[in-house]
Amino acid sequence: MGAQRQILNHIVAALFAGLICAGPVLGDESRLKSLMADLLEAEEEEAERIARDIEHEWSISGSPSADLLLKRGTDAMEAGEIRKAIDHLTALTDHAPEFAEGWHRRAMAFARAEQLGPALADLERALFLEPRHFNALVSLGSLLQEVGYSDLARAAYEQVLTLYPHHPQALESLSVVDAEIGGADL
Repeated sequence: MGAQRQILNHIVAALFAGLICAGPVLGDESRLKSLMADLLEAEEEEAERIARDIEHEWSISGSPSADLLLKRGTDAMEAGEIRKAIDHLTALTDHAPEFAEGWHRRAMAFARAEQLGPALADLERALFLEPRHFNALVSLGSLLQEVGYSDLARAAYEQVLTLYPHHPQALESLSVVDAEIGGADL
C-alpha cells in the first residue's frame, strides 16, 4: 500500500505541476481567460452561468467530426452504454488528441467501467492540455477519494476552488473528505 501511495503522490504532484505550465488549448483562449477571471469574482448564481459558458467553450473542438464523436460518446454514457461511450470517445481522442474535453469525458467513461488506471491516465492528459479544467480536477478528486486517498482528493478539490470558488461538487466533496480525514492539513 505504501508503494502505491508513493506512486499516486508522484502522479498527483505531476498533475498539479502541469497546472503551472499551460499545455495546448483549443477554443477561443482570450474568451476563456476572460471567463476564468470572471468566475473567480462572481457570486454563486452568476458563477454557475459563467461555468456553463466555460464548459461550452471546452466542448468546442473545432472539428465537426470530433464534435459528433463527443456527442455520441456523451449520449452513450447517459444511456448507460459505457462500452459504446468508451469506443466513441477513444475514436475522438484518436481523431483530436489535443482536445482536452475528449480525454476528460473518456476518463469519466473509464471510471464508470471501473477501469481506474485508464481513467487516471486520461485525466492526466486532459489536465496537461487544459490545466484550468475544474471538472477534470473534480473527477480526479472523486477518483482519488474512491480509492481511499482522501488527502490527495482534498488537494484536488482545493485546486478546483482556486479556479471556481463556488463549484458545488468540489465544496460538497471537500466537506466529506474533511470529515474523513478530520480536517487535517496536508
